[in-house]
Amino acid sequence: MTTLAAGFNVWFKKRRLLLIATALLVAFPFIISLVIDGNGLGAVIANDDGNARFLQGLAIEIFILALYAISYDLILGVTGLLSFGHAMFFAVGAYTFGIMLKTHEMNWIAALLVVVIAAVLQAVLFGIVLPRVKGITFALVTLGLASVFWIVIQSSDLQQWAGAEIGLQGVQPPVWFLDTTNERFAFYLVTLAIVLGTYVIYTWIVDSPAGKVLNAIRENEDRALMLGYNTFWFKLLALVVASITASFAGALHAMHQPIVTPNVASLGFTVTALLIILIGGVGTISGALIGAAVFRLLQFYLDRWYGAASELLIGLAYVLIVLYLPYGIVGTWRARAFKIKAGRERLKRLFGADSSTSAEE
Repeated sequence: MTTLAAGFNVWFKKRRLLLIATALLVAFPFIISLVIDGNGLGAVIANDDGNARFLQGLAIEIFILALYAISYDLILGVTGLLSFGHAMFFAVGAYTFGIMLKTHEMNWIAALLVVVIAAVLQAVLFGIVLPRVKGITFALVTLGLASVFWIVIQSSDLQQWAGAEIGLQGVQPPVWFLDTTNERFAFYLVTLAIVLGTYVIYTWIVDSPAGKVLNAIRENEDRALMLGYNTFWFKLLALVVASITASFAGALHAMHQPIVTPNVASLGFTVTALLIILIGGVGTISGALIGAAVFRLLQFYLDRWYGAASELLIGLAYVLIVLYLPYGIVGTWRARAFKIKAGRERLKRLFGADSSTSAEE
C-alpha cells in the first residue's frame, strides 16, 4: 500500500500542472457564464448564447491548432525532419472525414478508421523518400507532394466531393457530442480530452527509448546509424504518429467549421504550425499547446481591435518573441529555470543567515 501511495505521489507531482490546467479548462465555461454573462451553470449545458458559448468556440479552435502543432513538433522539434507539407496531413483528415460523412453517409467510427488509413498511407508516401533525401531536400520534396494535393483538391473533377475552390460544405454532425452548434460544451470537452490525451502520449513517446533515438537522429543521425539503429524506421514511425494526429485535428476541424477550404492544405497553413511551435518552444511538446493559445488569441484580438493593421502587429509580435524569447515561451523558461532556482536558494540562504544572526543577538 505504501508503494502504491508513493507511486501515486510521484505521478501526481509529475502531472499536477496538467491536472490543474484540466480542472481550470473544464470549469472555464461555467466561470464565464457566472461572472461575465450573469447566467447560471445550466446556461452552459443548455448551449445558451453568450460569452461562454463564444469563448468555448474560440477555445475549440485553439485545441485543434494545438493538436495540429504538437504533431509538427514531433517531426521537426523531436526528430529534426523539416517538412513543408505538414498541412497535407491536416487537410487529408478534414476532407476524408467530411466526404465519408457527407457523400458516403458512413458511420462516424468507420469514417475515422478511413481517416487513420489515409493518414498512414500519406505518411508512408512521405517516408518513401527518407532513405534518399535529407534536410532541405526533404523539405522541398514534401512541399512538392503537398502542392500537388492542394492543386488536386481544387480541381473541378473533385467538385462533387470536395467542393473545388469553394471547399467542402454541409457536413452534418454524426453524433451529438460532435455537434458544435447544438452541443457546444460536449464538443468542447471532447476536443479538450483528445488534446490532453495526445499530450500525455507524446510525452511518453519522447521519454521512451524510441524517443531518445528520435532525439539522437535530430542531433546526429550518422552517429545513431553507427550505434546500430535503423533510423529510417524511427523516422517513419514519427511520420505515422504525426500524420494520424494531424488528421484527427483535421477531422475535428471539419466538424467545428461550417466549411473546409483548400487553404488548410496550403504552404501558409504549414507555416502556421511552424510559428506556433516557435512561439511555444521547438521540441518541448508542451510549447505547442501554449503557442497555439498565444497564436490564436493574438490573431483574434488584434484583428478585432485593429482590423487591417492586425497582420503588421502580429508580425511585430513574432519579431519580439524571437528576440526576447529565442527558445520560445516554454524553451526559454526551461533554459532559465535553473538560474531562477539558484537565485531562490541564494535568497533562502541569505535571509536564513540574517534570521539566525538576529536570533543570536
